[in-house]
Amino acid sequence: WSGMVYVAFVIDAYSRRILGWRAATSMKTSLVLDALEMAIWARGRHGATDLTGLVHHNDAGSQYTSIAFTERLAAAGVDPSVGSVGDAYDNALAESTIGLFKTELIKPRGPWRTCDQVEIATLEYVDWYNHRRLHSGAADLPPAAFEALYDPTKHRLTQPETQPI
Repeated sequence: WSGMVYVAFVIDAYSRRILGWRAATSMKTSLVLDALEMAIWARGRHGATDLTGLVHHNDAGSQYTSIAFTERLAAAGVDPSVGSVGDAYDNALAESTIGLFKTELIKPRGPWRTCDQVEIATLEYVDWYNHRRLHSGAADLPPAAFEALYDPTKHRLTQPETQPI
């Protein structure tokens, strides 16, 4: 009822984990910058302070091509990648994740009255999505569990430990 709400996500292409997100009533650079900052913070919290070589892919929206956004990527050591305009595959991972978000949360629980309601529900959804929702792109595991299997010293997945019953 209070108008449009936009939600931006930063998604790890390897694990499908949502690392950063932001809801706002306008689609300005601050929307995507806040989501990026959350993602950088989330990775840093788990010891990934050097993001050199990481690639951030996005569509050609003005928020993502802004000077402030591209400068922040450069400051973090992240390489920008912008999809081609009008190409159905330019941002398929993000479109798929946003489609799930709308199908699993926004449409069934709407209509929404305020941006705050969407923001709180998005927080809950991201926690569920990352820690409990099974994802076919992550070996039918939740994204956080799939990430936990990755051994960075060996650059490969490890087998989950099993306990005898």
